[in-house]
Amino acid sequence: MAKFAFWSLAHIAVVGSTLILPHPATSQELGDLGSHPTEDIEYSPYIKDDFPNQVFFGDTHLHTAFSADAGLVGAILTPDDAYRFAKGEEIISSNGVPARLQQPLDWLVVTDHAENLGLPIALEEENPVLRENEWGRKISEIYAPRTDDSRALSYDTWMQDALNVVTDPLAGTGFSEAMWPRITTAAEEHNQPGTFTALIGYEWTSGPNGNNLHRNVIFRDGKSRADQIIPLSAYDTEDPEKLWDWLENYESLTGGRVLAIPHNGNLSNGLMFDDITLSGEPVNRDYALRRQRWEPIYEITQIKGDGEAHPLLSPTDEFADYGTWDKGSFGPEPKSNDMLPKEYARSAWKRGMAYEDDFGVNPFKFGVVGSTDSHTGLSTAQEDNFFGKVSLVEPSSNPHRFEERITGRFTPDDPSDDLTHADGLAAGLAAVWARENTREGIWDALMRKEVFATTGTRMRVRVFAGFNFKEDDLSRSDFAKYGYANGVPMGGDLTASRQMGAPKFLVRALRDPNGANLDRVQIIKGWLTETGDMSEQVFDVAWSDDRIMGADNKLPLVGNTVDVETATYRNSIGTPFLEAFWEDPDFAPSQRAFYYVRVLEIPTPRWTTIDALVFGIDRPSHLEPWQQERAYTSPIWFTPE
Repeated sequence: MAKFAFWSLAHIAVVGSTLILPHPATSQELGDLGSHPTEDIEYSPYIKDDFPNQVFFGDTHLHTAFSADAGLVGAILTPDDAYRFAKGEEIISSNGVPARLQQPLDWLVVTDHAENLGLPIALEEENPVLRENEWGRKISEIYAPRTDDSRALSYDTWMQDALNVVTDPLAGTGFSEAMWPRITTAAEEHNQPGTFTALIGYEWTSGPNGNNLHRNVIFRDGKSRADQIIPLSAYDTEDPEKLWDWLENYESLTGGRVLAIPHNGNLSNGLMFDDITLSGEPVNRDYALRRQRWEPIYEITQIKGDGEAHPLLSPTDEFADYGTWDKGSFGPEPKSNDMLPKEYARSAWKRGMAYEDDFGVNPFKFGVVGSTDSHTGLSTAQEDNFFGKVSLVEPSSNPHRFEERITGRFTPDDPSDDLTHADGLAAGLAAVWARENTREGIWDALMRKEVFATTGTRMRVRVFAGFNFKEDDLSRSDFAKYGYANGVPMGGDLTASRQMGAPKFLVRALRDPNGANLDRVQIIKGWLTETGDMSEQVFDVAWSDDRIMGADNKLPLVGNTVDVETATYRNSIGTPFLEAFWEDPDFAPSQRAFYYVRVLEIPTPRWTTIDALVFGIDRPSHLEPWQQERAYTSPIWFTPE
């Protein structure tokens, strides 16, 4: 039996200058003193807790100079630079501007394009593979005489024809086999379990006819498994179902785990959530099962616009018109309004329930994250620290930072469908609820959809739904533990009999410690009526500043403290913390429904307002000088028994 040293003051003697201690007491002697140490005692209340208790902020979508559309327009930062920046180090941007995050990220995925992966780096290194390949020699000859200024500004004229190929021009050269391990090595070297997570990933850049069907592929595994494959690219296939085949083969081959994250449905011209698959077949049960399995989450907000809702689809939602990119595309086909229902998350969630009614599976039952899609190697999502979409438009007094066209370039004679860099959002971030900051912890949270998206703010949002919650549960000291034990979190499912009544929701939202106060918390419900109609409603469930709901069920605006001339705001309105208990007043137990939380901050200066002040240039006149940052949680779905 182990012995424990124990002395009381009564047993200590001092003789001269010598301290004399008695022989340490044994555990048997301690028992005689009334102390009973034993392994049977469980004093700590957290021994058996295993529920997610931390929120970790990261980015699932960042490009470096290993991506052709980054490195060929000025980016020189590598995956190593990207991870160091995300961990809080100061980095010199591709254009020589010092950059640092206000607060480090918890995790990051570098997702360089699989297509021509590493080409700009290979050009800089004068890789012999390029000299030995006809297409590679052509690219090298075009690239060689550039200057630091001309390489970016002349990208379209130099590279458009050279990169417009339908088969991999470097296939069979070993090029991808050499470049991919350099990506995985960077992730491995920067992964610090418990401190910072570097997930391995890449972007599969499908663009049939110029329409965006891109996916980010995220591995749960480390280098030893990821290096057993070479990334599937759009040269191999542009069909998402073929990507799912590849993901399944990866898991069978390596014993690893992998998922895919679609993004930018607003630039898909109606293909992202279409009724017809890319192969021309109607969406069916098998398609729905596979899409649910391989694509559990969706990137709802990023630089190229916000994908939550559209004002034409949600005309009664006064906050639906945020970061709306509904003009232009990357292909020749113009945007039309009939495409919109198949491009936005809220509409997809509603249409998914109709599919579930038809064949028992919802193909669009996804959670949500935000990410940057920056092509600078710098994951910057704050309005006052936004390094832009590409290095060509990094912070500068040159007005091209605002004016550079992003879409519409294939219809140059029709500027009505143009979107410029000024229209871009300084967004977004992916927040996960997890137990630990590890690859396994982050990936598992993505897979189970216990995630939420923000437009760049680091507010904390938590929601539970169940049938037995009460309003005073909001004040429980064991709020999260009780929520998990008696309900489901964001991304979860509820099923109930008619006798259980309406679902009850517990919501907590805490402002970004370095950001703006909160305006309101909303619960957005979508449901499918018994006649098959799809409906939605926005409920304000908590708000700041003693505002009173109007007879029209509209809440007055929170106000605006933004000083446009100084590009500042004050937290003299709003509140740091909001919470709500809400019960669906119109619940019908026979109807499918989903619920998600949207939290809005008070107005703050937009990045274009801040840039105009810093560089002494005019603000874009077509944009408001302020915005309201927000967060969207993954839905909770209700399915009738």
